[in-house]
Amino acid sequence: MTTTAQTRNAEGSVLALLRDLVPRRPLQFAEALRIAELQANRLKEHFDIDTAEVASEVVTELPRVTVIFDADLPVSGSTHWNGSTWIITLNASEPPMRRRFSLMHEFMHLIDHTTRGYLYGADDPEAHDRAERAADYFAACLLMQKRWVKRLWGERMQSITQLARTFGVSPQAMRYRLTQLGLIETTRRSCPPRTSPFATSHRLRMEAAA
Repeated sequence: MTTTAQTRNAEGSVLALLRDLVPRRPLQFAEALRIAELQANRLKEHFDIDTAEVASEVVTELPRVTVIFDADLPVSGSTHWNGSTWIITLNASEPPMRRRFSLMHEFMHLIDHTTRGYLYGADDPEAHDRAERAADYFAACLLMQKRWVKRLWGERMQSITQLARTFGVSPQAMRYRLTQLGLIETTRRSCPPRTSPFATSHRLRMEAAA
């Protein structure tokens, strides 16, 4: 039988593993993005995932993480600590593939909780925007891992719709990732300046966590 202490240790080990990848010093944003990709890859390694599609259960089945759905949520997702559990709320009115991206985006905010000051600047007025962009990048790296995208692209799977189905993401997210990786040309529509197609649709609401 799994004890409460074992459950908390299981959750803590995953978060500690990912948070320990962040150097305890102020970082440039380019460094923060490299760490986000490293965290995404390390999460897949931790759960021994060697497939293109990453199951949502890597987050939803973590102890002390509860995912709920709210059709009236004015944004794609939000995250908060209720005193005993992390609550990730997703917009139930959005398509399932969009919710998968939002789930991983919000999970990155949870990971960042103890390291935000190092990653994005403690008092920097752009810290919130950077955190949102990094969360999008983490979600893209986790759901559409560079190694798998380039492998399939090299095997001539170059239809955005087919790739999106293979990775379990929306065509919009797939197009964004292909643009990031330089596999398709950057356009104003697919990659707006200084942000991603997702950054303005999320709200970060973090409260003190144990």
